[in-house]
Amino acid sequence: MIFNAKGNPFGQLLMVIFSLLYGIISYTFSYYGEMITYLGMTMPMALFALISWLKNPYNGNKAEVKVNSIGKKENMYMWLGTFAITFLCYYILKYYNTANVIPSTISVTTSFLAVYLTFRRSPYFALAYAANDIVLIVLWVLASIYDIRYISVVACFMAFFANDIYGYISWRKMKIRQQQ
Repeated sequence: MIFNAKGNPFGQLLMVIFSLLYGIISYTFSYYGEMITYLGMTMPMALFALISWLKNPYNGNKAEVKVNSIGKKENMYMWLGTFAITFLCYYILKYYNTANVIPSTISVTTSFLAVYLTFRRSPYFALAYAANDIVLIVLWVLASIYDIRYISVVACFMAFFANDIYGYISWRKMKIRQQQ
């Protein structure tokens, strides 16, 4: 997470690995939405983001990506895609009797926004991940009520939340520095 906060592409490689592990953990509690999201969306998008970040270094520095801005038209398409993904995934998750289907659906929404904005190199990716962290804290607190072993996942996402807030601040500073 700290690599992502600094705009270092290595963070995206670590996200690919984390997505695989998190997909397995999610499967153990029937959080199929989390499993599908991380294995079918976050992991592939982290790979695409890794490629995008490697292709867009800031001033030739491969350890820092060039910060990007998205326009109004792209922003509109992003939100239309987000609503379509949310609607579709709700019914898929409901069909598979996903535990806590409403927060799981909201997690898909925030995850989609986060991975899209990460791929596009927007500082707002960190805020989308922070929103996702809040949803995931709720989901895993609910899971911990049934099995205390999941409290470690709650702690993980609390740390991710703090880092994502730091990441947003860091990316805003990077953007200002890169524009000068």
